[in-house]
Amino acid sequence: MAGGSAIRGSRVGAGPMGEAERGDSAPRQRISFYCTNGHETRPSFATDAAVPDTWDCPRCGFPAGRDKDDAPSAPKNEPYKTHLAYVRERRNDADGEAILAEALEKLRASRI
Repeated sequence: MAGGSAIRGSRVGAGPMGEAERGDSAPRQRISFYCTNGHETRPSFATDAAVPDTWDCPRCGFPAGRDKDDAPSAPKNEPYKTHLAYVRERRNDADGEAILAEALEKLRASRI
């Protein structure tokens, strides 16, 4: 005899399916979106829903717009910056020298 917790005579999703059980589906519209690479995406929206200006392309991940001739440009990724690079952006050489001199002065004072 087969053991386990299987329910005999049924399976997942068994039973009548159709509009009578789920109710009427909302009226839909398909909108075309175009990315920079020329891919077309056609998601469906309810007719009374607000349609967004941009949609992410499922093929390349770039943003897609509704105008085929004027697709949105690809986002620009900034390269990774180290902590030192950010510090150098905020400080000039004179500030760095002043901070270094102050730190050395405190260090020398604590040794005496």
